[in-house]
Amino acid sequence: MPISPARRIAFEILCSVASQGAYASELLHTRLTARISRADAALSTELTLGVLRWQRLLDFLLGRNLDRAAERLDPEVLIALRLGLYQLRYLERVPAHAAVDQSVELVKRARKYSAAGLVNAVLRRASPEAKVSGKALQALLPAEASFAERCGILHSHPTWLVERWITRFGKDRALMLLEANNRPARLSCAVADVRSVAAVEVSLGASGFEGLPGRWLQTALTLSGGNLTTAEAFRQGKITLQDEASQMVAHLVDARPGQTALDLCSAPGGKTLLLARAVGAGGLVIAADLYDHRLRSVREQLARTGTENVVLLALNATGPLPFHAQFDRILVDAPCSGTGTLARNPEIRWRLEPRDLANAHVRQTAMLRQALALLAPRGKLVYATCSLEAEENEDVVREALAGDAQVHVASGADALLPHLRPGIPTASLFDGDGFFRTFPPESGTDGFFAATLERRT
Repeated sequence: MPISPARRIAFEILCSVASQGAYASELLHTRLTARISRADAALSTELTLGVLRWQRLLDFLLGRNLDRAAERLDPEVLIALRLGLYQLRYLERVPAHAAVDQSVELVKRARKYSAAGLVNAVLRRASPEAKVSGKALQALLPAEASFAERCGILHSHPTWLVERWITRFGKDRALMLLEANNRPARLSCAVADVRSVAAVEVSLGASGFEGLPGRWLQTALTLSGGNLTTAEAFRQGKITLQDEASQMVAHLVDARPGQTALDLCSAPGGKTLLLARAVGAGGLVIAADLYDHRLRSVREQLARTGTENVVLLALNATGPLPFHAQFDRILVDAPCSGTGTLARNPEIRWRLEPRDLANAHVRQTAMLRQALALLAPRGKLVYATCSLEAEENEDVVREALAGDAQVHVASGADALLPHLRPGIPTASLFDGDGFFRTFPPESGTDGFFAATLERRT
């Protein structure tokens, strides 16, 4: 039986995610070219990200029909089983026999011929309770399981992460977050020129896509219709795919025409473009990142949009920085755990460990201190992450500022206000300490943190 292109692509991507530490969204972007039909692109995306989101629950249900722990199976076999069960459980329009038979063919394609019978038998045994939900599903959970563990299985998150979010946000908001992480992330874009938003909407429609006004920003659109990189507006550099919260972080920098700005951790380049437009032809942006290969995506963005006032530089931002001059504006969009992006990057939840937060804190604090040393008098620096964790956010800011009376946390509301849609209250985006925060189930965006820091003299 031939394997459908969508299932083959999803299987190969999931194998790469498991074996190489790759990110599914990046692989989907590479694989889903114009040669792939929209239907196959949509199904492969659904299968890939759906399996990653619901991995723990799928393994729990599979385990009821296995004579060994799921993690003891060969990775290709386990991934084929997850793909089959995901279709049985969540995709109403896929016939059960197709879900089972295609999974069997996938393990054969992976040269795991001896496992074909196991995959067939397990999926057929699992089929009767594949769609079990509500109280019936809860009845299958271990009786001794804690509340956090039960939530971790039902909502497919690691128990330790559920526990810390319950402590941090309370049960109700933590459950809202778990549910939001298992919904497809909203696809948004930044329009290059606020005056062309209406024209871009028309262009997207002509290309078979839909662009609706964003929730927060005047220059943001919410997108649907397939692989947006094939749209004419994207190819012409009129839009850049970027979450609205990520766009807001760049606007918080408050870059002005003619200024020099440092974007210290610039890949993949969406914020770099917004900074470059803000400083204009008379200004300059230094866009840095750790490795040259990480700057490749920034180069592609600059070329696609015709942006020329940016200089790229590979450097280690945790050590002394190779600049003698100071900068009017600095953005430190620090590498982080990414816990605010679990809807968009679901594989993160299975890779992250508690010790990673402490390790990230050390690197992030070093980056912020190095950047602060380059901030000009009366300059602004924005420290940001796409993390929900205090260790990577306010704890970093407080440690880096300890003993430095010349730098203080300032409100970013005035910088953001001109970019917001009419009637949006800035108070909904800032906490009592002046920190910018978005919370996925409430903001409809990725979860971001940002602190605006100003040097007095």
